[in-house]
Amino acid sequence: MKRDNISFSIFSNVDGDRLNLHRRRDEGEMPILLVPGEIPFPGVPTHVTIRLKGADKIVSDSEKKQMLVAVIPVGQPWMDEEDRELDYSQVMHMGVTALIVHHMTMPDGTVSAFLSCNNRVGLDSIIWTAGKPHGHVTAIPEVETDTNSMEYMVTAQGIRTVVEKIGDLDDQANTELTNVILRHKDPSLMVNSIASQFPFTLGEKAKMLSCDTDLKRAQMLLGLLNQMKKLLTIRKNVEQKTNFDISRQQREWFINQEIRNLQTELGENDDFNMKESDIREMREKARTMKWSDEVAEAFDRGLKKLKRINPQSSDYNVELGWLQTLLKLPWNVCSTDHLNLSRARKVLDRDHYGMEKVKERVLEHLAVLKMRGDMKSPILCLYGPPGVGKTSLGKSIAEAMGRKYVRVSLGGLHDEAEIRGHRRTYVGAMPGRIIKSMEKAGTANPVFILDEVDKVNDGSHNGDPSSALLEVLDPEQNNAFHDNYIDVDYDLSKVMFIATANDVQSIPRPLLDRMELIELSGYTTEEKIEIAKRHLFKKEKEANGLTKYKDLKIGKEALEYLIENYTRESGVRGLEKEIGSLMRKSAVKIASGEEVGDITKKTVGEMLGKPRFTKEIYQGNELPGVVTGLAWTSVGGVILFIETSLSKGKEGKLTLTGNLGDVMKESAGLALSYIRAHAEELGLKPETFETQNIHIHVPEGATPKDGPSAGITMATSLASALTGKRVRKNLAMTGEITLRGRVLPVGGIKEKILAAKRAGIKEIILCKENEKDILEIPQEYLKGLSFHYVENVSQVLDYALLKK
Repeated sequence: MKRDNISFSIFSNVDGDRLNLHRRRDEGEMPILLVPGEIPFPGVPTHVTIRLKGADKIVSDSEKKQMLVAVIPVGQPWMDEEDRELDYSQVMHMGVTALIVHHMTMPDGTVSAFLSCNNRVGLDSIIWTAGKPHGHVTAIPEVETDTNSMEYMVTAQGIRTVVEKIGDLDDQANTELTNVILRHKDPSLMVNSIASQFPFTLGEKAKMLSCDTDLKRAQMLLGLLNQMKKLLTIRKNVEQKTNFDISRQQREWFINQEIRNLQTELGENDDFNMKESDIREMREKARTMKWSDEVAEAFDRGLKKLKRINPQSSDYNVELGWLQTLLKLPWNVCSTDHLNLSRARKVLDRDHYGMEKVKERVLEHLAVLKMRGDMKSPILCLYGPPGVGKTSLGKSIAEAMGRKYVRVSLGGLHDEAEIRGHRRTYVGAMPGRIIKSMEKAGTANPVFILDEVDKVNDGSHNGDPSSALLEVLDPEQNNAFHDNYIDVDYDLSKVMFIATANDVQSIPRPLLDRMELIELSGYTTEEKIEIAKRHLFKKEKEANGLTKYKDLKIGKEALEYLIENYTRESGVRGLEKEIGSLMRKSAVKIASGEEVGDITKKTVGEMLGKPRFTKEIYQGNELPGVVTGLAWTSVGGVILFIETSLSKGKEGKLTLTGNLGDVMKESAGLALSYIRAHAEELGLKPETFETQNIHIHVPEGATPKDGPSAGITMATSLASALTGKRVRKNLAMTGEITLRGRVLPVGGIKEKILAAKRAGIKEIILCKENEKDILEIPQEYLKGLSFHYVENVSQVLDYALLKK
């Protein structure tokens, strides 16, 4: 049962005779009931809770025998005979006599009792017998005040008015209990009831109990009630955010004091002090930031919001993380560019062999910076086969320019939030990779590598990452890049973005349009030899702890043998692995006590075993229908052979084999349609196509093949087989054809030229429009090759097919 409900029932069932109990003069020898933290008043039913051993026996006996007990307050909140001894200095010398109306013993031994209190008494002595206190008390009569006197009536009326006002101000007040108390016929009993039931301190209640007259007690009560009313009024005004008779500073102090008190009660004072320290540190650091007024205003708003959040709340960490991210970002903090062009050239040449286009572009940018002092950084896209040094080139560019270097891998990225960041709507929110990398760089103008930009996944339910990159890579927009997490614009215009890709065809056109494309084609054998001698051999030698062995060397002949027989790639990644394998096997020999010297061609074979690849060699032109074509793959250029054979049949069926893709099959169909349409020019009878089955095969059937560049090769192969004319010796070709016989340009020209040169090809047929690609290739790669540029298939056939 609740205390207030029981108190109400006792008040409502008291008759007129019981109301004068507080005027009695009970005294003498009786049991002592020591009550902690509660001051009983004469004539007021009171609920008490006692944990003192023996209290259950006292209360039980007194209730059964209807025997008076002396209720004496003590200042200690609890008393337990096993844990502590009674501090007699805390025992008050005044209490009341009472009858036990009802009691209940809890499982833990605590006694809950309801008392009907009588008159005041003074404690003369206290003795403990068998663990139970008893003693002698003397009645302390109160001087009864004339309730009809003007002073007493005004005081009583004032008490009623203030109590009603407190009931209006305090939402937690028990309105029913207050109304019952105010309806008491005896004003002195009303005063005692209010003094007992209202939340005054123990000291205040003790002072009211010790008052000798009803009038003094009523006046003291009125003063305390007025203080309570003022406190409730202030609290009400603060809650309603209205201006009252206290200043704004006082109100803020009051609110902060309330917060501190609550946090102290909850044990959060350390968190509060830590919060104040965080805010102070962030405010001091914000004064040194070079950000815009917009960012400064957003930061101030966030700081004010942080002050209002409880440190134990999850929102506190979200807001704190956002503010700390703003402070960590480099706002207009740039590193100084090294504008010495000769030094930059040395750094680029030291780290990478070749790559003249990229080096020239970087030097151009530095030259303009030196002339103008400031400009938007270029956005480059380096594309080419794997292993040619696209990513490592970014580090060299950063060193050459004196800038910080950061890299983000975009391969497999499928969530737009990885670029733009997450909104701060949940605890795990974080900025995107762009902002996190800028935070890591510490400057606003780093060299920023966007690796594998062609491997970004297409749009899904998580958004389209490639579309999010449009804002990052657009020079007209990236000066106000908006990350969802920081929620303010950030300037990326000073960043030098360098994207890398293997295949630009898979990059969306709008994104491709925003970048300056620079092709990094595959290396020739001569270039790979130079790269191995200058960089790879030294690197692997150091990685395997062989630096001090000066006699361990590798010659040009051994490197050439290693490249052509153990690797098949455009770059040098596989070559680096094979050199690493040679170094490890050399380390085994040295560790076993054997001597090592120069690594020769013979040594390579002994260490690495039989060659893994055979060199692509031109296979001759002994049979009609066999033509050498040129193709581009992810590991560089290769030669392939198109073979056509004829067999008698009634349907003129076309069969295609060799694991061909749809585009390549369409090229075969186009070639056959062209030959059919121009059969008369080739000296073929129309019925030839009805009596002959045609089979086109491309060897190495386990390897998928596709693309349009074999169009003229297939047309030449068909024409050679049908006419019986052989193809010119040491000739290769590449080009797309149309149904009308036009020859269209194709890509990967440099890689295809290198493949032809490795295979011993002497002559190459290309589309006329590919002539510009040949002009861009260094002359040393073209030595020993002759080119024939054509515009239609008839020109191809005129040159490729021998007259006999």
